[in-house]
Amino acid sequence: MITVLLVDDHDIVRLGVKKLLEEVKDISVLGEARSGEDALLFVQKQKPNVVLMDMSMPGIGGIEATRKMTRVAPGVKVLGLSGFDDDLFPSRLIQAGGCGYITKGANVNEMVKAIRAVYRGERYFSHEVAQKLAIRHLDIADKSPFEALSERELQVVMMVVAGMKAPAIAQKLCIDSKTVNGYRYRVFKKLNIKGDVELARLAMTYGLVETDQSTG
Repeated sequence: MITVLLVDDHDIVRLGVKKLLEEVKDISVLGEARSGEDALLFVQKQKPNVVLMDMSMPGIGGIEATRKMTRVAPGVKVLGLSGFDDDLFPSRLIQAGGCGYITKGANVNEMVKAIRAVYRGERYFSHEVAQKLAIRHLDIADKSPFEALSERELQVVMMVVAGMKAPAIAQKLCIDSKTVNGYRYRVFKKLNIKGDVELARLAMTYGLVETDQSTG
């Protein structure tokens, strides 16, 4: 039996995924977590086989949680689950020790296939993600300017592009609004842009727009 931990700050997403997986005989949902910090504590105590990890959450976020998780529990397999289908998030997740990445648009058959694959020690990517990763390696000249950003800066970018204001971002990331604006300033400087409108255009150009903003 493959035991799975579901990590997502949206209750409705976890509930939906859990219901889908309940119909699969060889997969059991061992538990749920709403943040990277909660997931870390759960993994250390319960040791699930696979962690289905959201990328954008309060606190440390999915990528940093994956990095820490694979250190404290080397046997755990982390499978990214997100609305982002660009190549930047999957690349960073793999660098952090993750095993695969699927989008929230994946159907239950693909999700089950991905869980089984990473459980066996294989890597798995949604078709659209795999395509973009392949193109990225072939076309180095088209390197995304967003690669210059830190993981936290990238989190802030995605929330700004989704239309979230500084207070809402601060609440989601468990920081204050002044810190959020500090991140925004550094992002603008690194990307050589002057505001949120230019940031949104650049994000669209490089595919950093979530396929379904409502799922987070």
